[in-house]
Amino acid sequence: MGKQYEIPLGAQHVSLLEPLHFKFTTENEKIIDTTANVFYVHRGIEEACCSKFKFRQVSFVVGRVCGLCSISHSTAYSQVAEKLVKIEIPRRAKYLRMLVIELDRIHSHMLCLSHVAENAGFEALFMKTMQYREFVMEMLEAVCGNRIQYDFSIVGGVARDLKPQVSKMILERLKKFKPQLDELVDIFSNNWTLALKSKGAGAITKEDALRLDVVGPFARATGLAIDVRNETEDLLPWKEVGFEIVTKIGGDVHVRNLVRLHELYISMRIIENVIAGLPESELVTETKAFPDGEAVIRLEAPRGELFYYAKGNKTQILERLKIKAPTFSNIPAMIEAFKGNEYGSAPAIIASYDPCLSCTSR
Repeated sequence: MGKQYEIPLGAQHVSLLEPLHFKFTTENEKIIDTTANVFYVHRGIEEACCSKFKFRQVSFVVGRVCGLCSISHSTAYSQVAEKLVKIEIPRRAKYLRMLVIELDRIHSHMLCLSHVAENAGFEALFMKTMQYREFVMEMLEAVCGNRIQYDFSIVGGVARDLKPQVSKMILERLKKFKPQLDELVDIFSNNWTLALKSKGAGAITKEDALRLDVVGPFARATGLAIDVRNETEDLLPWKEVGFEIVTKIGGDVHVRNLVRLHELYISMRIIENVIAGLPESELVTETKAFPDGEAVIRLEAPRGELFYYAKGNKTQILERLKIKAPTFSNIPAMIEAFKGNEYGSAPAIIASYDPCLSCTSR
């Protein structure tokens, strides 16, 4: 039996961009136990949404929960508010919401993949991935007016229409991105240095993923076919535009990379089909109703299931708003997946989780 050491990682660390602290118990460079502290930040957003802002303003406030998945938060809140005021949004607005959600998924997955490469010591791949990601940031700006925090989904529909020239630009850029994505898949799949560092690292079994309620690409990399888009056709018609679940077996860093990469092909297909079949209708359903009763919404953010609960009392101010972000759901599995791994692989494992404490600390 070797000598045991306790090694802290975070809350400030070159490989950890979030206020998250891990304490590893190691023996001969192997991690044999892990504890985590995710409670460094409390931002008071939920309380502010129930005291400082009218319910129509809240979609803009929750868009500031996270810069990376702003559209997921504003869309999830808009959907729960629409349940409370009992309205159906126009069909064109549904398609435009799906368009921006999938553009956002591309940029979020690409950012995660770039951090995995960087934390594995593959600086050139980090730069290449960030370079290829830039096109989707430009597309989001063209559609929404902002590169982040889009303020696109509002209660009743969407704030902006899609211009024909922007549609044409998106389709042209997707054609250029396709061979770039093929190149990244080849590198992440076959590069000896990266595969050596990621295959088998941070693995979690399908049974543990199910037991620990893992969500998002983290779950789908273990073989679990879990994706909210497959279960919420009543809110957004995902299957009409070509959605399908990507799953793989293995549950390690390498497989999580491949799940995210192959999900980008699905996102591209959805975007192309949305533009090809964009219905003609209004952008917003108007109503003078105030929120009444309780409602919940689930939406597949880039990191997994995003859960919103809201309660109204027939006034302009919500009585209660509760947000459960994907990272919060994945923390138990994050702790579990470190065990048995080399301490040196911890940075790449953390990046493959794609944690967001900004989302988790509301």
